[in-house]
Amino acid sequence: MNAHWQSRNIPAVRHEAAYGDRIVRCFVERPGSMHALLEQAVAAHGDSDAVVCGETRWNYRRLAAEAACIAAGLAAHGVTAGERVVLFMGNRPEFIAVLFAVQRLGAIAVPIGEREQKPGLTYMLQQCGACAIVFDAALADRVPDTVDVPALRLRIVAAGAAEGALPLDALGPGDAPVAIAAVNEQDTALILYTSGTTGRPKGAMLTHLNVAHSVRHYAVCMGVRTGDRSALAVPASHVTGLIAVIAAMVHVGGAIVMIPAFKAASFLQTMAAERVTHTLMVPAMYTLCLMDPAFDGEKLAAWRIGGYGGAPMPVSAIDALAERLPGLVLVNAYGATETTSPTTMMPPGLTRGHADTVGVPLPCADVRVMDDDGRELPAGETGELWIAGPMVVPGYWDNPEATQAAFTGGYWHSGDLGSVDTDGFVRLFDRKKDMLNRGGFKIYSVEVENTLMALPGVVEAAIVGRPCPVLGERVHAFIHAPGVPHDDEAVRAHCRAQLTDYKVPETITWADAPLPRNAGGKLLKRALRDQLA
Repeated sequence: MNAHWQSRNIPAVRHEAAYGDRIVRCFVERPGSMHALLEQAVAAHGDSDAVVCGETRWNYRRLAAEAACIAAGLAAHGVTAGERVVLFMGNRPEFIAVLFAVQRLGAIAVPIGEREQKPGLTYMLQQCGACAIVFDAALADRVPDTVDVPALRLRIVAAGAAEGALPLDALGPGDAPVAIAAVNEQDTALILYTSGTTGRPKGAMLTHLNVAHSVRHYAVCMGVRTGDRSALAVPASHVTGLIAVIAAMVHVGGAIVMIPAFKAASFLQTMAAERVTHTLMVPAMYTLCLMDPAFDGEKLAAWRIGGYGGAPMPVSAIDALAERLPGLVLVNAYGATETTSPTTMMPPGLTRGHADTVGVPLPCADVRVMDDDGRELPAGETGELWIAGPMVVPGYWDNPEATQAAFTGGYWHSGDLGSVDTDGFVRLFDRKKDMLNRGGFKIYSVEVENTLMALPGVVEAAIVGRPCPVLGERVHAFIHAPGVPHDDEAVRAHCRAQLTDYKVPETITWADAPLPRNAGGKLLKRALRDQLA
């Protein structure tokens, strides 16, 4: 365990066998299942806010009652333990009710982002063999026909009406409330499909054991606690929204304040009105908040924890937030779908001094830096990050080939290039596939992107390789900076003052619209390369 956590009164841990051939460091005391999170919240915080969305306000008793009713209706229509139920919805209270209804049955929830189109949704429904789908009426035209997904025997619309679908509120309670299914903590609770940046998406199997350790890490290391109110400003269907906000808040009996769509002005209004204390967002969202005239430090004084990930936070944004919200503690966190959200986290209070890192491995996490031959590298050297621990998924649903390729001895190959220094701080440099090679010189895009983000007015920046017949690749920058003059030479002069010459962008695209991102907020560099081509 990293020394930075030893001073934070970490609960007892021990090594345990998991998934057949893994030995992992586990919290001795932990929730036994996802449904147990809700049971415990009802028992301890039944009258406290659980879900807030516009005019809707459910306490924990109401949330549990909604989930129990939906579970009974699903059971009455033949849904049983182990079957897969797809949630194809935006950020709405019904998402959370259906999520816990599925857990009550011992079935497997498969959240899919509302931006998914019909071909991708069809593939995922087929690949996981889903028996049911709950979807928003506005997304009905993307749900495939029966001939394409014959195993899909139950279609439910969450709000409104859709042809051939049962309304969720008329699903029926069944003959009697359904008993809570007994599950093993190593059973799959959720399937989350990876973004599929290379080939078909893979369905990561998140178990109850995975979820239990992630929510404990958020409570112990990020410091979320009873009474916290977290803004769900990222998609509920993504691992961050699902685990870092929904599951983590239910674990501590906090409130989930749902943001249907992020717009800085309305988001800040909700933050103030609901006295939100916790967020976990991508850095660009914080930057947009700082730029909005509605940003009022006094009205946002309840904001206590600002978690972020998916990209580096510009030092200028860190300093601006510290000045305008002195009570806000920024906490960088790094993780992935396959690690059930967090792997590393910045110990509170260290963000400014270690802004070029993503913190240190969490108490139950193990991070190794490996070379291409699978050999561990010394501290400070760059290689691929391999990650192990009880929060790492056992593999991919019905895809043994992908599982075998991505896991070695319980370690997941992250595809991220990074290093770990002698104090245990982890640095990320690039995705292994995104590293540029300019005439034999390696260029890690994050270094150049951080330099660009230091320019006033820059909201987003990305570096990709422009194909070159002589050097292989040249450095090309995409910059989103609303209202800033498009001065290529000023950008290059700024970079030349801080970077080795071969890292300076030679060409620049000024983007009027935000750069393309996946549901988790990560830049889609493949789309940028396609645009460049």
